[in-house]
Amino acid sequence: MNQKATHQFTITANDRLGSLERILRVVRHRGGHIVQMQMQSIDNQLFTLTLTLTTERTLSSLQNQITKLEDVISLE
Repeated sequence: MNQKATHQFTITANDRLGSLERILRVVRHRGGHIVQMQMQSIDNQLFTLTLTLTTERTLSSLQNQITKLEDVISLE
């Protein structure tokens, strides 16, 4: 059995209807398994989402797909 690496992302995005769900859907479709998640709203306009996840797929593919989302401002 392959050992899955654990990764942490901090995502800043516009807080619009469905933004959080779209980010989580991309993580799921790209084979990510969320181990821990924390979300904080900033002035009801932005939110920061800290995800700790594991994946057997390439990390760059997941990062590229998240940053392509319209509401995503940054990914660290």
